[in-house]
Amino acid sequence: MAALAVERSLSQRRSLYEDEVARLVEAAFALIERKGELEPRVADIVRQAGLSNQAFYRHFPSKHALLVAVLDAGVRRLAGYLAHRMAQVQSPAAQVREWLRGMLEQALSPSGSSATRPFALARGRLAHDFPDEIAASEAQLTALVRDAIRAGRESGELPGAEPERDAETLYHQAMGWLQARLSESKPPDRDAAERLVEFALHGLLRGAPAPASLRSAS
Repeated sequence: MAALAVERSLSQRRSLYEDEVARLVEAAFALIERKGELEPRVADIVRQAGLSNQAFYRHFPSKHALLVAVLDAGVRRLAGYLAHRMAQVQSPAAQVREWLRGMLEQALSPSGSSATRPFALARGRLAHDFPDEIAASEAQLTALVRDAIRAGRESGELPGAEPERDAETLYHQAMGWLQARLSESKPPDRDAAERLVEFALHGLLRGAPAPASLRSAS
């Protein structure tokens, strides 16, 4: 009975702490999206979350540590969105196309750009301060397109592809475009985004003609 009481107490505390972390992450995300700045004040975060400074520092040693958690949560959402887009098409090459389109949509969509801009523009600083954490978050995105490229190579649709290297290249192409567009004051050009998608697909399809269904996809 004593062991059960201890376990029940620990379980309740664990649930409380998980709720506090989730509230802090959501509060920081909402403030970042609303203000367009990566570093809201701790006071504003805890006020938004309805918690105390003590609760904040119980889980995060610094504000930057919370920002890494917020970035990871955002990446997980993006990964889910990309996976959903990719699941709507059949061929590996078409899945790569949808992955690219979904990535670039983060700048093309007004709601996507407001949430993505602070993180995209501060990615270099966060990667410098938290290299392992940022690499682990970004791996969630590259894994999706890497698996699609590997499937395309195995099926013969992408015979010249190199899954690991090509996935990394596509990620940096997409992220570079995102960072450039999100730093500009004018709206991004959707036609330019589609041209980048076609350019990347052309490279992946080297050695194999693109099927008519892929060429006509919109």
